[in-house]
Amino acid sequence: MSFFRSRMPLLMMATLFAASACHGSAGLPPSAPQGDGASAASRTGNSALVPADTTSILKELTKDVVIGSTVDSGNGDKGPRAISIAPFSNGVFKKGQLLVCNFEDKAGTVGNGTTLEVLDPKAGSKASRLYQGSELEGCDGDAISPADAVYAAGLMSHKVVELAVPYGGTKYKVHKTYGSPIESPLGDSVQPTAHGYAADYVFVGDSKTGSLDIFSANDYGHPLLQGVTGFAVNAKAPGHRLGPSGTQYVSKGDTVYVVDGVTNTIVAVTSVGKLLLKDEIVVQPGGKTFDCKHKADACAHLVLAGKPLDGPLASALLPNGNLIVANTLGTANMLVELTPAGQVLDTKVVDTSGTQGVFGLVASGTSDSNTVLFYTDTNDNSVHELER
Repeated sequence: MSFFRSRMPLLMMATLFAASACHGSAGLPPSAPQGDGASAASRTGNSALVPADTTSILKELTKDVVIGSTVDSGNGDKGPRAISIAPFSNGVFKKGQLLVCNFEDKAGTVGNGTTLEVLDPKAGSKASRLYQGSELEGCDGDAISPADAVYAAGLMSHKVVELAVPYGGTKYKVHKTYGSPIESPLGDSVQPTAHGYAADYVFVGDSKTGSLDIFSANDYGHPLLQGVTGFAVNAKAPGHRLGPSGTQYVSKGDTVYVVDGVTNTIVAVTSVGKLLLKDEIVVQPGGKTFDCKHKADACAHLVLAGKPLDGPLASALLPNGNLIVANTLGTANMLVELTPAGQVLDTKVVDTSGTQGVFGLVASGTSDSNTVLFYTDTNDNSVHELER
């Protein structure tokens, strides 16, 4: 596979890590605050980034259902973080099942969790362990690729781990680990390529280096690259770590969305498949402007900055192309729904305890009318579903 600058853009993917719908009234609800920046469309002149659907999905999701506890039955790990959805059935997963990372151990020590759990997407589901290992210490990101691989990020192990089922086997085992220059991964996103013989691409936000790391897996292609650097990080204790996270990939524009809870920004990196060099895009202080070394090939733009964002970490991509992010500061556990142009459509607090707890989001559905949103809550160690 060629990696000259003329190579074809990446194709679309199912999301993940660190890290993530229905019709409401048209337009922006009066109660939903705007961000402090102009829309992405007005800044870039690219109206193609703005989806036709500007109605609120989140506003219509009024029912909160507890799917089940993520506490591991073997070692008691808890504190669910990232969540993803199985896109297929393969003998281990059933299509639609939920995969969750546990970030804490039985004693509640943040950053000590080492387990991946699987739950059915229905109320009363019981977690079953997919994998446990020290490679996942501080597990805060997970993804399932169309090629059957599972990727998990360990904040404290400083690794992203690729799990696979050996030929003829029935359990996931470590196939490969990805370390330096990855230091403190907050989450990941995976996307499929043009055909089954090409590589999965993985996007990882790093809360120590402030970079968006990109690599191709399955022993193909692109080496691990810090293609976008300069995101803000806060260098706090594991339970309060913020930085580039919540990555979401969309094929339109070959774009990765990145959330940064330190600067309260959401950034879109376009033509990400053309990034070939370290520091090819550098985020400037404040997180709102960007130095793009090869602007004609790949660049970044600001989607939203400021309120109602307040320490966002997790995100979800809705089927209609809009985003939902989850705040961890201020009004903790507030979800914010917005368009790719930065128009805020609705906000909703899903855990009123005042203690940060929502660290994982993922949406499922094919249209506004059948979309649901799953979220993890470390305050009750459970997965919840928002539905109509």
